[in-house]
Amino acid sequence: MNNDILEAFEKLKTYCIKEGFKGYDPYDGLNSKLFNSIPVFSKNRLARLAWIQFFKRFPFNLRPLAGIEKDYNPKALGLFLSAYCRIFRNDPDPENEKLLRFLADKIIELRPDGWSGACWGYNFDWQARAFFQPRNTPTVVATSFIAHALFDAYEIFKEESWLQTAISSADFILKDLNRTMGENDEFTFSYSPLDHSVVYNAGLLGAGLLARISSYTGDIKLAGISRNVVAFNTRKQQQNGSWAYGDLSYHQWIDNFHTGFNLESISKYRTYTGDQSFNAALEKGLDYYLNTFFTPEGISRYYSHKTYPVDIHAPAQLVATIDALGEWDRAGGIIESVLGFTIKNMQHRDGYFSYQLNRFIKSEVPYMRWAQAWMFYAFSIYINHEKEVCE
Repeated sequence: MNNDILEAFEKLKTYCIKEGFKGYDPYDGLNSKLFNSIPVFSKNRLARLAWIQFFKRFPFNLRPLAGIEKDYNPKALGLFLSAYCRIFRNDPDPENEKLLRFLADKIIELRPDGWSGACWGYNFDWQARAFFQPRNTPTVVATSFIAHALFDAYEIFKEESWLQTAISSADFILKDLNRTMGENDEFTFSYSPLDHSVVYNAGLLGAGLLARISSYTGDIKLAGISRNVVAFNTRKQQQNGSWAYGDLSYHQWIDNFHTGFNLESISKYRTYTGDQSFNAALEKGLDYYLNTFFTPEGISRYYSHKTYPVDIHAPAQLVATIDALGEWDRAGGIIESVLGFTIKNMQHRDGYFSYQLNRFIKSEVPYMRWAQAWMFYAFSIYINHEKEVCE
């Protein structure tokens, strides 16, 4: 066990517990009381985009001045919950159980009403180039991480409400999301009920969740739907193993952690259905991922064509991706190197992790979802694996 990683995790855990798992987010600019007090700006699409991007990119935290408060983010809570499930399995003490149950119950409390099944979004209005999402608009991305976390928690404590909530998320995916059709019966899901975008990781995350639900319910039709979505999105894989972010002209970049999402989701489909049809896509994608995005020095490159900014999401997703694919023997050394660089260069003395590291400046804003929850989740996976190896 790497003691530096253990120490870094303990520092991060202390910070997150002290903060009560609440915090800021890179995209929470529209929660600003100042901005919303000026209707000529708050109702303008371009002004919303600019305001979000300013707060996302500015390296210092101006949120208190703009009236943006720390808050619970449902997806962050899902990541923390999955992490605490791993922590509890290794250390089943009452305090870990208490925190695990708190996170699961808070997630269910934050579920928005009015949809066909359980689903979750973000705790802020969000203006993207392709669409606008009001606060708590559910997305397939947030829902998939949270439902997986509830399954993880159910598998420990057998709380029926957690199981049924997670299973019901299939109704949200199947009935509320829009679809883009492809060849034969293949299709993919939209990011949310309010858009028709084709974002490859979003569709694959939905497919991975449906596959897990089908493993509980025995619904062969659900597994077939999941397969059709995986097939649609693997057709979008390039010959070199990469994926663009989506199909729109301004979604043609290739980045680190969304590639990881794709690989992890296809692997989950394989795990929960036993279908080996997409092994070649996984192997080709994993080769590209490891050879393109991680340097010998342990730097996680953001884009396929350039290194900076180093985004905290990327090293965290590396651990999750390798664990899902069961490729620790192949990539364990890369993980050690990447986590070592990340701890040395991006962890603050107070325990939290920076959002991004640029060539000359570092964003020190302690984002709870984007940085702390992801690194917490990654550390829990790493430590769980190391303890299993030792046993």
